[in-house]
Amino acid sequence: RRLEMSHGVPNAAAQAVLVKSEPMPADASVVRGYDFEGALDYDALMRSLYTTGYQATSLGQAIGEVNRMLRWRLSDEAVTEETDEDERGEAHRANVRTKIFLGWTSNLTSSGTRETIKYLCKNKMIDVLCTTAGGVEEDFIKCMKPTYLGDFALRGKDLRGKGLNRIGNLIQPNDNYCDFEDWIMPILDAMLREQNEEGVKWTCSSVIKRLGMEINHEDSIFYWAAKNDIPCYCPALTDGSIGDMLYFHSYKNPGLVIDVVADVRAMNDESIKVKRPRKTGIIILGGGVAKHHICNSNLMRNGADYAVFINTAQEFDGSDSGARPDEAVSWGKITMDAKPVKCYVDATIAFPILVAETFKKNFEPRA
Repeated sequence: RRLEMSHGVPNAAAQAVLVKSEPMPADASVVRGYDFEGALDYDALMRSLYTTGYQATSLGQAIGEVNRMLRWRLSDEAVTEETDEDERGEAHRANVRTKIFLGWTSNLTSSGTRETIKYLCKNKMIDVLCTTAGGVEEDFIKCMKPTYLGDFALRGKDLRGKGLNRIGNLIQPNDNYCDFEDWIMPILDAMLREQNEEGVKWTCSSVIKRLGMEINHEDSIFYWAAKNDIPCYCPALTDGSIGDMLYFHSYKNPGLVIDVVADVRAMNDESIKVKRPRKTGIIILGGGVAKHHICNSNLMRNGADYAVFINTAQEFDGSDSGARPDEAVSWGKITMDAKPVKCYVDATIAFPILVAETFKKNFEPRA
């Protein structure tokens, strides 16, 4: 067939290539990165993340979401006929903040992200913690012996022969776990005595608090959590070196009982007792148990009001670790009107930047 032509260009091609655009909304953000001309302005550099695109924009959005968590006060909400009498005072309402949950995976305690989390606990910026067994024990081990930088390419066979354990590109000498055993075993003995002689009932969170008090070291996340009465929940407490120690202890001095049911009740109560219009916010670094445990707790109140996920996992295998926030909305773990953010960035990069632009700049010390 003869091609219909316009100014020598086939009409079909012209129509396909030169499709007319609808006008962009007046408030649409324009893509623009940081201009390095002139004096370096770190604040402007951080603000430019939002308009840079891709995961820089996601990180900028995460910063905005956390700042919304920090800014909210009960006084932002209207007093209604349903408002309890003890919730009506202006001064009281101005002091009620978002209850913030922080969850993270064990590898982040092994990394330098530990110091960022410790800062938040030391300064009472977080209300509830949740991590895995490794996230707990690695904190205590670092109070005794250091973790070292290694390389992702170091061969496992060679390292095993040297008693060196690899965590990504970090090295944890196995002797560190031997020192951990020497430290924790007498504490477990004392806990067993208190259980048998004083009727103490141990839970995962109370064990972590006890260990935080025992370590008595200002570099420790859990020292500051214990000192500032910030609970840490760890439903998988046995899945790590602590579990190994509990296993050995069950032979050396059997009988210690740790109640997980009491802890799941306490964790769920952390959320359900935040009655609306009070709000909860969740910040989750990585996936796995910590991510689900915090989200499931917030299901009990029909969802968190603010949410930030920072991890590199994908959703295509159906894993909870890779699930985007919208999946959590479908379960009632994040509210339907929330504006949650998932940032596909290594948390060791993203989290210190996020904390610098949120908690460090904008957290107001508690009265």
